[in-house]
Amino acid sequence: MRRWWNRARDSGPPRSANGASSFHAFWHLPAGCGPLAEVSATLEVLGRPAHDRLVFWALQASFVAAGAGPRGAGHLGLQWHPSHPGSTAANWGGYDERGQELAGSVASRPSALHNANTRDYPWEAGRPYRLSIARGADGWVGSIDGEPLRVLHAGGVALSAPMVWSEVFADCDAAPTTIGWSALAAVTVAGERVAAEAVTVNYQREADGGCSNTDTAVDADGRVVQRTSVPRVTPQSSTLRLH
Repeated sequence: MRRWWNRARDSGPPRSANGASSFHAFWHLPAGCGPLAEVSATLEVLGRPAHDRLVFWALQASFVAAGAGPRGAGHLGLQWHPSHPGSTAANWGGYDERGQELAGSVASRPSALHNANTRDYPWEAGRPYRLSIARGADGWVGSIDGEPLRVLHAGGVALSAPMVWSEVFADCDAAPTTIGWSALAAVTVAGERVAAEAVTVNYQREADGGCSNTDTAVDADGRVVQRTSVPRVTPQSSTLRLH
Protein backbone atom coordinates (compact mmCIF):
# COMPACT_ATOMS: atom_id res chain seq x y z
CA MET A 1 0.00 0.00 0.00
CA ARG A 2 1.34 3.44 -0.95
CA ARG A 3 1.56 5.73 2.02
CA TRP A 4 0.59 9.39 1.79
CA TRP A 5 4.16 10.64 1.60
CA ASN A 6 4.85 8.45 -1.45
CA ARG A 7 1.76 9.47 -3.42
CA ALA A 8 2.22 11.07 -6.81
CA ARG A 9 1.59 14.81 -6.81
CA ASP A 10 0.42 15.49 -10.36
CA SER A 11 -2.48 17.88 -9.79
CA GLY A 12 -3.27 20.91 -7.68
CA PRO A 13 -0.80 23.47 -6.33
CA PRO A 14 2.69 22.54 -5.12
CA ARG A 15 2.72 22.15 -1.32
CA SER A 16 6.28 23.31 -0.76
CA ALA A 17 7.16 26.07 1.70
CA ASN A 18 7.42 28.69 -1.06
CA GLY A 19 4.52 27.37 -3.12
CA ALA A 20 6.67 26.23 -6.04
CA SER A 21 7.84 22.98 -7.56
CA SER A 22 11.54 23.10 -8.49
CA PHE A 23 13.83 20.87 -10.51
CA HIS A 24 17.52 21.23 -11.30
CA ALA A 25 20.35 20.09 -13.55
CA PHE A 26 23.73 20.10 -11.79
CA TRP A 27 26.71 20.54 -14.12
CA HIS A 28 29.66 18.17 -14.48
CA LEU A 29 32.69 20.15 -15.68
CA PRO A 30 36.00 18.52 -16.73
CA ALA A 31 37.93 17.12 -13.78
CA GLY A 32 40.59 19.43 -12.40
CA CYS A 33 39.45 22.53 -14.29
CA GLY A 34 39.90 24.74 -11.20
CA PRO A 35 37.83 27.61 -9.76
CA LEU A 36 35.59 29.54 -12.12
CA ALA A 37 35.51 33.22 -13.04
CA GLU A 38 32.43 33.01 -15.27
CA VAL A 39 29.55 30.64 -16.06
CA SER A 40 27.10 30.94 -18.95
CA ALA A 41 24.23 29.10 -20.59
CA THR A 42 21.71 29.68 -23.36
CA LEU A 43 18.03 29.57 -22.41
CA GLU A 44 15.14 29.20 -24.82
CA VAL A 45 11.51 29.22 -23.64
CA LEU A 46 9.80 27.10 -26.27
CA GLY A 47 6.31 28.45 -25.62
CA ARG A 48 4.75 31.15 -23.46
CA PRO A 49 3.05 29.62 -20.40
CA ALA A 50 -0.73 29.44 -20.76
CA HIS A 51 -1.44 30.37 -17.14
CA ASP A 52 -1.05 33.38 -14.87
CA ARG A 53 1.33 31.99 -12.25
CA LEU A 54 5.01 32.83 -11.77
CA VAL A 55 7.63 30.63 -13.44
CA PHE A 56 11.38 31.25 -13.05
CA TRP A 57 14.11 29.65 -15.19
CA ALA A 58 17.65 30.36 -13.99
CA LEU A 59 21.36 29.79 -14.19
CA GLN A 60 22.85 29.56 -10.68
CA ALA A 61 26.35 29.50 -9.22
CA SER A 62 27.80 29.69 -5.71
CA PHE A 63 30.28 32.39 -4.65
CA VAL A 64 33.48 31.09 -3.09
CA ALA A 65 35.78 33.01 -0.76
CA ALA A 66 39.55 32.56 -0.82
CA GLY A 67 40.50 29.66 1.43
CA ALA A 68 36.90 29.17 2.55
CA GLY A 69 33.61 27.68 1.49
CA PRO A 70 30.65 29.14 -0.38
CA ARG A 71 29.42 32.63 0.48
CA GLY A 72 25.93 32.04 -0.86
CA ALA A 73 24.70 31.85 -4.43
CA GLY A 74 23.19 33.95 -7.20
CA HIS A 75 20.55 33.09 -9.80
CA LEU A 76 20.10 34.80 -13.16
CA GLY A 77 17.25 34.12 -15.52
CA LEU A 78 13.96 34.87 -17.20
CA GLN A 79 10.56 34.90 -15.55
CA TRP A 80 6.98 34.48 -16.63
CA HIS A 81 5.60 37.06 -14.19
CA PRO A 82 2.03 38.34 -14.67
CA SER A 83 2.73 41.49 -12.63
CA HIS A 84 5.20 42.77 -15.25
CA PRO A 85 4.40 44.20 -18.70
CA GLY A 86 3.61 41.38 -21.11
CA SER A 87 4.13 38.95 -18.17
CA THR A 88 7.87 38.88 -18.95
CA ALA A 89 10.73 39.78 -16.61
CA ALA A 90 14.37 39.04 -15.81
CA ASN A 91 15.93 38.45 -12.40
CA TRP A 92 19.47 38.67 -11.02
CA GLY A 93 19.56 38.13 -7.28
CA GLY A 94 20.74 35.76 -4.60
CA TYR A 95 21.38 34.98 -0.96
CA ASP A 96 24.43 34.85 1.29
CA GLU A 97 25.52 31.86 3.38
CA ARG A 98 23.09 32.91 6.15
CA GLY A 99 20.13 33.04 3.78
CA GLN A 100 20.01 36.84 3.70
CA GLU A 101 19.18 38.52 0.39
CA LEU A 102 22.25 39.98 -1.33
CA ALA A 103 22.49 43.70 -1.98
CA GLY A 104 23.49 45.04 -5.37
CA SER A 105 23.57 47.96 -7.74
CA VAL A 106 20.49 49.68 -9.10
CA ALA A 107 19.45 48.12 -12.40
CA SER A 108 19.03 50.32 -15.46
CA ARG A 109 15.79 48.60 -16.54
CA PRO A 110 12.57 49.57 -14.74
CA SER A 111 10.56 47.23 -12.54
CA ALA A 112 6.77 47.28 -12.38
CA LEU A 113 6.98 46.04 -8.79
CA HIS A 114 9.97 48.24 -7.88
CA ASN A 115 11.90 45.07 -7.04
CA ALA A 116 15.68 45.41 -7.03
CA ASN A 117 16.20 41.88 -8.35
CA THR A 118 13.35 41.53 -10.85
CA ARG A 119 13.11 43.92 -13.78
CA ASP A 120 10.79 44.35 -16.75
CA TYR A 121 12.31 42.42 -19.65
CA PRO A 122 10.49 41.75 -22.98
CA TRP A 123 11.75 38.26 -23.76
CA GLU A 124 10.19 36.27 -26.59
CA ALA A 125 9.29 32.61 -26.78
CA GLY A 126 11.34 30.62 -29.27
CA ARG A 127 14.31 32.99 -29.08
CA PRO A 128 17.57 31.93 -27.40
CA TYR A 129 19.02 34.18 -24.68
CA ARG A 130 22.61 33.94 -23.45
CA LEU A 131 22.87 34.24 -19.67
CA SER A 132 26.22 34.87 -17.98
CA ILE A 133 27.48 35.43 -14.44
CA ALA A 134 30.98 36.95 -14.29
CA ARG A 135 33.28 38.78 -11.93
CA GLY A 136 33.10 42.57 -12.24
CA ALA A 137 35.08 45.43 -10.72
CA ASP A 138 32.93 45.61 -7.58
CA GLY A 139 30.93 42.37 -7.53
CA TRP A 140 29.31 39.77 -9.76
CA VAL A 141 27.66 40.90 -12.98
CA GLY A 142 24.59 39.14 -14.35
CA SER A 143 24.13 39.71 -18.08
CA ILE A 144 21.63 38.65 -20.74
CA ASP A 145 22.86 38.73 -24.34
CA GLY A 146 25.78 40.87 -23.18
CA GLU A 147 23.60 43.47 -21.43
CA PRO A 148 24.44 43.76 -17.70
CA LEU A 149 21.31 43.74 -15.55
CA ARG A 150 23.04 44.79 -12.32
CA VAL A 151 25.94 43.90 -10.01
CA LEU A 152 25.49 41.71 -6.94
CA HIS A 153 27.70 42.62 -3.99
CA ALA A 154 28.28 39.01 -2.99
CA GLY A 155 31.98 38.88 -2.17
CA GLY A 156 34.03 35.84 -3.00
CA VAL A 157 36.79 35.38 -5.54
CA ALA A 158 35.40 32.56 -7.68
CA LEU A 159 32.29 30.64 -8.66
CA SER A 160 31.44 26.99 -8.07
CA ALA A 161 28.60 24.46 -8.31
CA PRO A 162 26.91 25.78 -11.48
CA MET A 163 23.44 24.51 -12.30
CA VAL A 164 20.31 25.42 -14.24
CA TRP A 165 16.79 25.06 -12.91
CA SER A 166 13.07 25.68 -13.21
CA GLU A 167 10.90 26.96 -10.36
CA VAL A 168 7.20 26.70 -11.13
CA PHE A 169 4.45 28.26 -9.00
CA ALA A 170 1.62 26.94 -11.20
CA ASP A 171 -0.52 23.91 -10.34
CA CYS A 172 1.09 20.56 -11.12
CA ASP A 173 -1.56 19.95 -13.81
CA ALA A 174 -1.39 23.44 -15.33
CA ALA A 175 -0.78 23.77 -19.06
CA PRO A 176 2.66 22.30 -19.86
CA THR A 177 5.75 24.45 -20.35
CA THR A 178 8.98 23.42 -22.08
CA ILE A 179 12.36 25.12 -22.03
CA GLY A 180 15.78 24.22 -23.38
CA TRP A 181 19.25 24.88 -21.99
CA SER A 182 22.31 24.67 -24.23
CA ALA A 183 25.99 25.64 -24.41
CA LEU A 184 26.62 25.19 -20.68
CA ALA A 185 30.09 26.70 -20.37
CA ALA A 186 32.54 28.32 -17.97
CA VAL A 187 35.80 30.22 -17.86
CA THR A 188 38.24 29.35 -15.10
CA VAL A 189 40.15 31.90 -13.04
CA ALA A 190 43.18 30.85 -15.07
CA GLY A 191 41.39 31.79 -18.31
CA GLU A 192 40.63 28.27 -19.56
CA ARG A 193 37.32 27.82 -21.38
CA VAL A 194 35.51 24.61 -20.47
CA ALA A 195 32.11 23.07 -21.23
CA ALA A 196 29.83 20.94 -19.11
CA GLU A 197 30.12 17.29 -20.05
CA ALA A 198 27.00 16.04 -18.29
CA VAL A 199 24.28 17.06 -15.84
CA THR A 200 22.77 15.27 -12.87
CA VAL A 201 19.02 15.57 -12.52
CA ASN A 202 17.33 16.59 -9.27
CA TYR A 203 13.61 16.94 -8.58
CA GLN A 204 12.06 18.45 -5.48
CA ARG A 205 10.59 15.54 -3.54
CA GLU A 206 6.83 15.06 -3.49
CA ALA A 207 7.11 14.84 0.31
CA ASP A 208 8.52 18.39 0.23
CA GLY A 209 5.69 19.61 -1.99
CA GLY A 210 7.22 19.16 -5.43
CA CYS A 211 5.23 17.95 -8.43
CA SER A 212 5.84 14.39 -9.62
CA ASN A 213 5.11 15.19 -13.28
CA THR A 214 8.16 17.30 -14.13
CA ASP A 215 10.93 15.88 -16.30
CA THR A 216 14.46 16.70 -17.48
CA ALA A 217 15.99 15.07 -20.53
CA VAL A 218 18.71 15.66 -23.11
CA ASP A 219 17.57 15.85 -26.73
CA ALA A 220 19.39 14.80 -29.89
CA ASP A 221 21.16 18.17 -30.09
CA GLY A 222 22.59 17.86 -26.56
CA ARG A 223 20.13 20.39 -25.17
CA VAL A 224 18.89 20.01 -21.58
CA VAL A 225 15.11 20.10 -21.86
CA GLN A 226 12.94 20.73 -18.79
CA ARG A 227 9.17 20.10 -18.98
CA THR A 228 6.18 20.43 -16.67
CA SER A 229 2.88 18.51 -16.63
CA VAL A 230 4.34 15.48 -18.42
CA PRO A 231 5.07 11.89 -17.38
CA ARG A 232 8.48 11.65 -15.72
CA VAL A 233 10.86 9.66 -17.90
CA THR A 234 14.24 10.50 -16.38
CA PRO A 235 14.58 9.16 -12.81
CA GLN A 236 15.84 11.19 -9.87
CA SER A 237 19.66 11.50 -9.66
CA SER A 238 20.21 10.34 -13.25
CA THR A 239 23.36 11.65 -14.93
CA LEU A 240 22.84 12.67 -18.56
CA ARG A 241 25.71 13.08 -20.99
CA LEU A 242 25.68 16.22 -23.15
CA HIS A 243 28.18 15.20 -25.85
